[in-house]
Amino acid sequence: MVDYIDAAHLKDVRNAMMTCTYCGFCKSVCPVYEGIGWDSSVARGRIILAYGLLNKDIPADHSVVENIYQCTTCKDCERRCPSGIEVVEIVERARRDLVANDLMLPKHRKVVESTLENGNPYGEKIGVATTLKVKKHPAPLGYFVGCTSTYRNRSIADATLSILTKLDEDFTVVDEACCGSVLQRIGSDEEEVEEIMELNIRSAEDLGVEEVVFSCAGCYRMFKEEYPKFVDVPFKVRHISEFLAEKDIKFKPLDKMITYHDPCHLGRHSGVYDAPRKLLSKIPESRFEEMKHNREAALCCGGGGGVRSAYPDLAGKVAARRVDEAAFADVLVTSCPFCVSNLRVGKEKNSSPVEIKDLMELIEPLVEG
Repeated sequence: MVDYIDAAHLKDVRNAMMTCTYCGFCKSVCPVYEGIGWDSSVARGRIILAYGLLNKDIPADHSVVENIYQCTTCKDCERRCPSGIEVVEIVERARRDLVANDLMLPKHRKVVESTLENGNPYGEKIGVATTLKVKKHPAPLGYFVGCTSTYRNRSIADATLSILTKLDEDFTVVDEACCGSVLQRIGSDEEEVEEIMELNIRSAEDLGVEEVVFSCAGCYRMFKEEYPKFVDVPFKVRHISEFLAEKDIKFKPLDKMITYHDPCHLGRHSGVYDAPRKLLSKIPESRFEEMKHNREAALCCGGGGGVRSAYPDLAGKVAARRVDEAAFADVLVTSCPFCVSNLRVGKEKNSSPVEIKDLMELIEPLVEG
């Protein structure tokens, strides 16, 4: 029998949990609720469970742990919440309490162990610069590649490096470890996350960079929104789309219908909507059309918050729904390697003909160098 837990992290958000009126507005937008259909799998249900853990009204049994970890932390429930509750903060605090009581999911435990041992969640032993065959050197611009683009979606990293080279930018690759997003999302000890933050800041500082750009929405969100809560960030931070949108880039034509998926980390969490669309608007002969749910109201791809690693079938089901919405387009473009991976799972589930591409993959062959 599972014991009641000491929910020390949830104590600070007791008032927020008590503010929930259980109105159910969150049910209309929750990507996981769409796939599961139980109230415990939506924001108001998770708040009830978290409040029960705090007051020791319920034990942290398997069903409770599962529902707390099936949240993608997409933040769409917060957009719809009339009470303005920071649901993601509550969910992530609940996860830290579960981890502190040795209730981390086995698949997440492997991710954490690999990140702390190898500097990435994938168990790869070779560093980023060596893997990408890029020589580090002092430069005003740094490129923080991210684990997924380095070790799994390599074409995104290669495309970004190629674009920066075509534009004759003086840049270097940061000698990075995992940004810490994965650990923070699944509730790891904050001291471990802060150590990673300090390591990455030092690595960038050692190269003398004045600005760091990111092709990964999750890494970007960490540096923009989370790092300043723990460490000083002494350089400018921008997503690669923001950086490139200000450049006078000449594109070759592309005769295709394009639509764009807003990553949760880049959109709702960080407020970047216009830059990717500005780049797409510059492509001659292309046609652009929004999906029904876009910008602040964009549907989640289903892969965030540790859901894809722990509940791949659920993540795939959510992704398939998002790909369905892009059926009118030739290409579904996004700005996050993790979204690319999960949307491609959705494409396979649907046998959809739509191409799934990262923004950098799409524009690299079109950039005139």
